[in-house]
Amino acid sequence: MPASIANPLRDAGRVGAFGDWLRSVNDFLGFRILNTGGLRLTVGALLAALVVFLIALTASWILRVGLRRYAARHHTNKATLYTLSRLAHYILLVVGLLIALNVAGVKFSQFVVFAGALGVGLGFGLQAIFSNFISGLIILFDRSLKVGDFVELGEGVRGEVRDIRIRATRITTNDNIDILVPNSKFITDNVVNWTFAESTRRQRIPFGVAYEADKELVRKAALEAAASVPFTLAQDGPRRPQLRLTGFGDSSIHYMLMVWLTPEAVKHPGGAAAAYNWALHTAFQKYGIELPFPQRDLRVRSWLGLSGKEAREALRESRRREDDSQAEASNAGDPEAGGRPG
Repeated sequence: MPASIANPLRDAGRVGAFGDWLRSVNDFLGFRILNTGGLRLTVGALLAALVVFLIALTASWILRVGLRRYAARHHTNKATLYTLSRLAHYILLVVGLLIALNVAGVKFSQFVVFAGALGVGLGFGLQAIFSNFISGLIILFDRSLKVGDFVELGEGVRGEVRDIRIRATRITTNDNIDILVPNSKFITDNVVNWTFAESTRRQRIPFGVAYEADKELVRKAALEAAASVPFTLAQDGPRRPQLRLTGFGDSSIHYMLMVWLTPEAVKHPGGAAAAYNWALHTAFQKYGIELPFPQRDLRVRSWLGLSGKEAREALRESRRREDDSQAEASNAGDPEAGGRPG
C-alpha cells in the first residue's frame, strides 16, 4: 500500500482510539453513584466538588501564611491576627463546602433536609463536638482567652495557650508538655488568666526569721535580695518591692516579700519563687540574720509531790543517781576496770 494512503488510515485509527478513550472517560464521569430522592450524584460531580473544596482549603492556607508573615514583618498583635486567621479559615471552609455541594448537584431544599439530619445527629452522638466548636468560636470572639496567655485551670494545670482549634485548645506547660483541653471547659469551669489585662503581676514570697533578728536589718536584706533578682520589674515607684511583717509564730517572725514580676517571669512562677528564696538566703548569710528553729520551754510544776526549787533539786538528784548507776554497770563489765564480765 502506498505511503500516501497508509498515513491517513493510521491517523484515522489514532483518532478513533482517542475517541473511544474519551467516550470511556465520559461514561465513567457520568456514572451515577447515588440516585434517590431527586439527588443524582455522579462521579464527575463528586470529583468537581472535591476540587472546589481543595481550592477552599488551599486559599485558607495561603491566607493564614500571609497573615503570619505580615505579623512577623510589622510586629502587630499576634493574638488579633490569630483570631482573624481562624475566623477566615472557618468562613472559607463553609463557603467551599456550600459551593462543593452545589457543584455536586445538591439543591438547597435537599441541603435543608441534610441539615435536619445533621441536627438529629448532633442531638445524639455529636453533641460534645458541637459544644466544643461553639465554645471555640465564643473564645475567639469574646477574647477572654488569647494565644500567648498564661492560664491556670481548676486542676492546677498551668501553661501558655498555643493554639485554639475547633475541638480543643492546646496548652504548653513550663515542662514543655502539651495538654489538649476541650474548649467547653473554658466556658463552664473557672479559669485563671494571669495575663488577661496585662502581662505583669505581683508575687508574694513568704519567709520567717528568728525573733532576735533586727527588723530594719531584715528589711534591708530582703530589699537587696529583691533588687538582685533579674525578674524584679521595678526598684522604685508604685511597683517597687515591698516587705510586710505578717505575724508571729512559735519560733519565728513571719514576713512577706512582695515583688512585681517581668512579663517573662509571670509565665514561670515556680522558677521566680525559687530565685527569690535563693537571694533571700544569700542576703541573710551576708548580714548574719538567723533563720528560725523550733524551740520549746519545759516547765516542771511538780516532782514527786514537790514544787518550785525543791522539785528542781529532786529532779537533778534523780538524774545524778541514774548517771552513777550507768557508770557502775559499765565498770562492772570492763575487765580493765577491775570488774568481772557479767
